[in-house]
Amino acid sequence: MRRLKNVVNVDEVRLAARRYLPGFLYDFIEGGVDGEEGLARNESAFSQHSLMPRYLIDVSRRNTATKLFGRSYAMPFGISPTGPAALFRPDADLLLARAAADANVPFILSGAAGAALEDIHAVAPGRNWFQLYTARERQISHDQIRRAADVGMDVLVVTVDTPVTPKRERHLRNRISVPFEITPGIVLRMTRELLMHPTWFARFFASGGMPAMANWTAYMSAGASAAESATFFFNQAFVPGDVGTPSWRDLETYRNLWKGTLVVKGFLHPDDAVRAADIGCDGLIVSNHGGKALDRAPASLDALPAIKKAVGGRMTLMLDSGVRRGSDVVIALCLGADFVFAGRPTLYGVAIGGQAGAKKVLDIIAHEIDLIMATIGCDSTDRLDEHFLTEETKR
Repeated sequence: MRRLKNVVNVDEVRLAARRYLPGFLYDFIEGGVDGEEGLARNESAFSQHSLMPRYLIDVSRRNTATKLFGRSYAMPFGISPTGPAALFRPDADLLLARAAADANVPFILSGAAGAALEDIHAVAPGRNWFQLYTARERQISHDQIRRAADVGMDVLVVTVDTPVTPKRERHLRNRISVPFEITPGIVLRMTRELLMHPTWFARFFASGGMPAMANWTAYMSAGASAAESATFFFNQAFVPGDVGTPSWRDLETYRNLWKGTLVVKGFLHPDDAVRAADIGCDGLIVSNHGGKALDRAPASLDALPAIKKAVGGRMTLMLDSGVRRGSDVVIALCLGADFVFAGRPTLYGVAIGGQAGAKKVLDIIAHEIDLIMATIGCDSTDRLDEHFLTEETKR
């Protein structure tokens, strides 16, 4: 595809996505919360660290294969959950899952996805994880856990860092609301966007328009519209009912219900990590929701060393938020992560190029990891540690 032919890094894929997508959808991917300082903090955290190269070491044979929860993956990098990805490309969740399977990396299906977990597992079994949002009606979450177990999903990922809907100012400026309301101003803006981005609009309407929240429609009345499913999801995941927002008691319940690998996504405080380990959680994705939850939260990378010190050896530690290059992956591994995830890069890719676009991004990251390892004198990712960081940037 022409948009992908000449790109050489993730940022160029991002710029291509910016040209292709209507502005309000690009903002949906790119935006954070409040003043978006957290977005900048996530990326700048990686730039605070330097890698110390070692030379005259035989690195002619390099191995990026990584074991995670008993399964071997091609590299220590996977795809984070990315919300309603099908808004940006029809069937994006299925395309991302296929790209991940072809690359032999894990893919985390968002709880807000446009594809049902059963369909995702059928497309690429063995590499798919399911992200759980706690529903106001807890029985819905319990049933989603049952469904994930029934199809044989590998890992359940419980997201804990969105007890309420944060102030996403780009959404407010773009008049994105739930339920979505059509106003004269929105019609005028959409008309301008249609003229500027005809390819996206043609593809969107040819696919049937707005996708439903596929993992929530089973709990609604038959015949509910896609817009109604979005409202239902929002009210279930972000509007607390009589039982309140998600709690430690919920996490304990999920641990009892889910017999497989249980991962928590969103903790940044080491004491929370310790408590999760005590409950019996198997892993933790150190994450600030890609800067989309709390603008003044620490960067995930900055939170990682203290969490590693608190629970290293008791839990598998993963990281996301701010990852844009293979060097970012290597730095996170050096600081104690066992694995790294990112969402925006492959979302840019699938938006502009479908499965081939997601594959292009995964290939870019894989190639960069391999080159960095060779340059610093490391022949295997399992040997990466703080010794490959300069003294002044170690934690």
